[in-house]
Amino acid sequence: MVLLEFSMAPTGEGQSLSRHIARILDIVDRSGVTYQLTAMGTILEGDYDEVMLVVAACFRELQKDCPRVSMHLKMDYRAGGEPRLRSKVDAVEGHVGRKLRT
Repeated sequence: MVLLEFSMAPTGEGQSLSRHIARILDIVDRSGVTYQLTAMGTILEGDYDEVMLVVAACFRELQKDCPRVSMHLKMDYRAGGEPRLRSKVDAVEGHVGRKLRT
């Protein structure tokens, strides 16, 4: 199972990038892959090939009309199929002894 966090945006497109980010999130949401949107990126959870296809589709969408695209990608692989998107946060909250803002 892979947890993959990425952020992707065109450069040279002005200060507000929300319209481009919306295009990416539409692809992520329609993909069926488990994900979590954060203020600084998106976390995908699933099989390696599955999540990489989503990232590639997002890139291809921006590539259509953006001459330069910047992407940051971080990935954690762990053998097995147990979902970890929420369980990793739950484990930390258990150590802290309370719910945290997530």
